[in-house]
Amino acid sequence: MLFSNALVRTPGHSVIDGIDDYANLGQTDYPTALAHHQAYVALLKDRGVTVTVLDPLEAFPDSCFVEDPAVVAADFAVITNPARASRTSERGFIRPALEHFYSQDHIFEITAPGHLEGGDVMEVDGTYYVGLSARTNREGFEQFKAIAAQFNHPALAVPVHDFLHLKTGTTYLGDGKLLVTGEFVNHPAFANFTQLVVPAEEAYAVNCINTGNGVIMLAGFPVFEAAMSEFEKIDGGLTCLSLRFTAH
Repeated sequence: MLFSNALVRTPGHSVIDGIDDYANLGQTDYPTALAHHQAYVALLKDRGVTVTVLDPLEAFPDSCFVEDPAVVAADFAVITNPARASRTSERGFIRPALEHFYSQDHIFEITAPGHLEGGDVMEVDGTYYVGLSARTNREGFEQFKAIAAQFNHPALAVPVHDFLHLKTGTTYLGDGKLLVTGEFVNHPAFANFTQLVVPAEEAYAVNCINTGNGVIMLAGFPVFEAAMSEFEKIDGGLTCLSLRFTAH
């Protein structure tokens, strides 16, 4: 197992009003989104993951995407500072959940003027690749880098131009293998990896989860399938729906 725990948050009905800066696929259907989320949780549990399900937050349409307001590692957790004002207050609701797994002195926060979203943070065998995107700025990266350094984890910045987040365009599968698409194909930051290139027309499939006990991918692709049509409409991917970790 690459991780033993996951935190998820049940979508509220307000998910139909989630942020849509990229997808342009129409409005999310709530009953279908809820069914997809339940199936997603079941897939994680079937892979041997202990899943903690948090209550919906109707005041925050995008709060089911728990990956963005926090970054979790084996030895520390970081409460981020999302760039969009509608998501900033989610931070106060994710902290109590993290306190069940991490001591107070191992929980940190990104503060203004820094912005960081978890979708931009990709951990690779103890090294963190952090996307500098529309949602994560240089100051947010520098704060995160300083936190990670306290636990002897290096952090490297990777500019993101064409995607919402770094992990929208690349996912680490383990064993030195990266799924990549678009601007990350042959990117110098990933020169030492074996790159598995995904065609542009199938780019949404790049965002997947390697549990260490099977890979969960978008329905319609191989391995363990998870339907994501309603979350795709509001710029969400597979990793966005959970925080995955093994806390010490």
